Amino acid sequence: LIQFHKKAWDQLWSSDISIEPSAPQYAAEVAQTQQDVHSMMYHLYSFVRPGTALSPSPMGLSGLGYNGHVFWDTELWMYPALLVLHPDLGKSMVEYRYQRLDAAKRNAFSKGFKGAMFPWESAASGVEETPVWALSGPFEHHITACVAIATWNYFRVSNDTFWLREKGWPILSATADFWTSRVERNGPGHYDIKNVVAADEWAENVDNNAFTNAAAKANLQFATKAAAILKIKADPDWMNVAANIPILKMENGVTQEHASYKGEGIKQADVNLLSYPLKEISDTALMMKDLEYYSERVPNEGTPAMTQAVFTTLYSRLGKGDKAYHWFKDAYIPNLNPPFRVIAETKGGTNPYFATGAGGIVQSMLMGFGGLEITDKGIIKIKTALPKEWKSVKVTLEGKTIN
Repeated sequence: LIQFHKKAWDQLWSSDISIEPSAPQYAAEVAQTQQDVHSMMYHLYSFVRPGTALSPSPMGLSGLGYNGHVFWDTELWMYPALLVLHPDLGKSMVEYRYQRLDAAKRNAFSKGFKGAMFPWESAASGVEETPVWALSGPFEHHITACVAIATWNYFRVSNDTFWLREKGWPILSATADFWTSRVERNGPGHYDIKNVVAADEWAENVDNNAFTNAAAKANLQFATKAAAILKIKADPDWMNVAANIPILKMENGVTQEHASYKGEGIKQADVNLLSYPLKEISDTALMMKDLEYYSERVPNEGTPAMTQAVFTTLYSRLGKGDKAYHWFKDAYIPNLNPPFRVIAETKGGTNPYFATGAGGIVQSMLMGFGGLEITDKGIIKIKTALPKEWKSVKVTLEGKTIN
């Protein structure tokens, strides 16, 4: 049994992230960072099992936080890192959603929508498990697009066309149908998505939330791409709707978080997710403008750890290694609890282990400092910047070093 256990862990650690210090004076600091990153990977690896239809909650298997339910934390925060490190782990997480697709279709029908509408909080049955007092259950609809985006990304990494036809396409097509019925068609450029809870959950019952709208567009575009690969006729209304969903701007040119947003503080990243991972915004000047605006609107306390990880990834991609390092440290060091440096959800919090935050931080190592990018052509390497303390970040994926 011990030998079996060791072999299993050796296989998991065949995918790894290694940091090399740039000078001897940084060796101790880098060694601690390396241990912290390995700890995050260890917990993520521990919370997911290949060959299953199980998916982790925000606290993984560490306790009863969030009742063990599955949220967007899985698809947007934990899944991308695990998908890159071990695609078979990502496959289990998508399988969880596929096996609950019928429940999502019933959920959509009960709300008067077409297709499939995944619940904000999901458990064994796939029905909505959100407590009745929380507005996120009835209104935080971006979860449906998050599931679809995760589905498409599994195909991008695996290039498994048989899987796409059997399991990916049913999810992508049903979720695309949901968005065509969810929008309000108010003329060209105004297929509005009204009355949602934003990804920034302090923004409740708002219209045209940036992340919700951009994620819906991505869902519709990916379903259309999948149809072309499978030689299935796509619903032409998918791209019609995608072309008419608005992404709002403020007078200063910054992307507006939602129609009534006036510069208030935000709970977590929303607009910045349009730059990464959605790629809705690719102009570097606008990426920087959005980043500098919203990074100043996250309070120092009471916000979840993954927001700063997005800032880390974007600053590294924009060539600002030292700024990226500031946000990297801010993403988790104030959240650590002794004696094992486990991550709480918020700074000074005591509810570890926050697997969502770990997923965001490991993403910032892989897709930020490590320069990996999930594309329609698979995983590629892009140019990013490191902090002055680091000489290199080496990423190994199942025994293969990515240069």
